[in-house]
Amino acid sequence: MAEKIRFAGLTADELLALPQDDVDALVLTGQPAVFSAGSAQVLGSFTIVDQTLRIELAQIDGGGEGVLIAIGALGRRFAKQRGLSGIEWIVHAVACAHPNLRLRRLLEQRGFVVRDLPTIGQVYYLNDAISA
Repeated sequence: MAEKIRFAGLTADELLALPQDDVDALVLTGQPAVFSAGSAQVLGSFTIVDQTLRIELAQIDGGGEGVLIAIGALGRRFAKQRGLSGIEWIVHAVACAHPNLRLRRLLEQRGFVVRDLPTIGQVYYLNDAISA
């Protein structure tokens, strides 16, 4: 289940309890980082741009236990905690050498669309508003 997934060894509750300065310095850098999420290794970056949490995922190796859903749930809780207006998702799964068809179906079911972003190229994109 998504709520049992640990991120770099920490539960979602433990991550949300970390001091804001630590999260800003270690996580919200906008720089690519590899981290574990459940049984998956994820290459992604996180930053805040214009009151929006930007989650950019370049690669997810392994998993299958709902890692994307767990990242989304944690992202929503984090955005609400920080008073952000939404989450901007950028997922590099359009032109993979070995596409994960389950991931593509999940993204499309959740409302992601293929979009060509300047300086990035084609990605699955979603701008998800957060209600107060």
